[in-house]
Amino acid sequence: MFKIKTLLFLCVVFLCCNENRASAQTDTLKINFQDAEKQFLENNLSLLAQKYNVEASKALIQQAKLWDNPVLSTDQNIWDGGSKKFFYHGNNSGQVFVQLSQVFATAGKRGKQVKVAEDDAKVQEAAFADLMRNLRYNLQLDFSQLATLNAQEKVYQNEISSATNLVAAIQKSFDAGNTSMKDLIRLKALLFGLQNDMVENNRQVNDLQTELKTLLQTKETAFVYPLINDKPVENVTLDVAALIEQAKTNRPDYLSNQYQLSSATHNLAYQKALAVPDVTIGAAYDQNSSYARNYYGLQIGLPLPLFNRNQGNIKSAKYNIQSQETTLKQNELQLKNDVVAAVNQYKLNQQLFSTQQLEFNEQYDKLFSSMLKSFQQRQISLIEFVDFFDTYKDTKLKILQQQYNLQKAIADLNFATGTTIIKS
Repeated sequence: MFKIKTLLFLCVVFLCCNENRASAQTDTLKINFQDAEKQFLENNLSLLAQKYNVEASKALIQQAKLWDNPVLSTDQNIWDGGSKKFFYHGNNSGQVFVQLSQVFATAGKRGKQVKVAEDDAKVQEAAFADLMRNLRYNLQLDFSQLATLNAQEKVYQNEISSATNLVAAIQKSFDAGNTSMKDLIRLKALLFGLQNDMVENNRQVNDLQTELKTLLQTKETAFVYPLINDKPVENVTLDVAALIEQAKTNRPDYLSNQYQLSSATHNLAYQKALAVPDVTIGAAYDQNSSYARNYYGLQIGLPLPLFNRNQGNIKSAKYNIQSQETTLKQNELQLKNDVVAAVNQYKLNQQLFSTQQLEFNEQYDKLFSSMLKSFQQRQISLIEFVDFFDTYKDTKLKILQQQYNLQKAIADLNFATGTTIIKS
């Protein structure tokens, strides 16, 4: 009794899922990966936010180029006791002091500060490129996996349709007393398992739909239907050494570490320059407070580096360079391992997926139709048919999984090198 209720519940869930998918077809977005990638680059909000960070860092380059503002100061008497007036300077009485000064940076501080700002801007640009690389990788995986799940759904639909017709026929035969209860229950159990797998497949589809619609910024009511090339990719010659060099040139995470090392080096030069005192030059005018009635003076000032020679910041900058050098070496080692692993994985999956496999897939579909017909004509037993039915489903799903594994291997290879080596 419990199994029958569970079977009915799954049938209801399965029908509801199909109805929801059918209603969503009115907003179906059929799209290939190239168009999806273009839409992703134009609309993704995470990329837009990071792009603003790049522009903000570029603005700091302009700021670093600016000179310090001159300083204008004045000192005047507030109250004149003789005339009993405020701010009175008539008849050349009252005291007036005006000073204009300008700080001149020494040791090339401004140029060195600009270099640091330029390096930081490059780091932000690399962060933008790395975010785009990671999001594009996620997009490609979600795209391929959703296409695989859609193909698996067709396998389940085909088997469920056949199993439903068989159960209906066997039920009539059982009602007429020509079939045993064991055979009827065996077929219903087979249908139950297929419907359960179908519900789980639809759950995974719904999860991927949410991720893809977020990446592509599509309508929430849309149903993204990926269009992929399921034909085997032509055999590509892969030179590991050349791919490693391409990765060093294109991978933004590796470039970011190079820029950070450059920034640390320029920062050390800037911190050493800060130990050199800046010169302040100014002109002053003084009325009635000096030995001369109208005093014109030239001012030159600079701090004496007796105690603070920026020792701590210089030492910190040196350690930062050593840290960045170590990080860059670690990143280079990781890059090489990523490329080698991606190449090996691609070659392995390329060997498994071939034109012969597609031909076998088509022949297997024909064999399925033949076996179904043979069972209906009582030429094979129920046990033989159920065994073939399970084997057929498992084999079809494995073939689809191999197709996805190849697509993932291509995505991993492109991700490891930071550029498109093989188009998916």
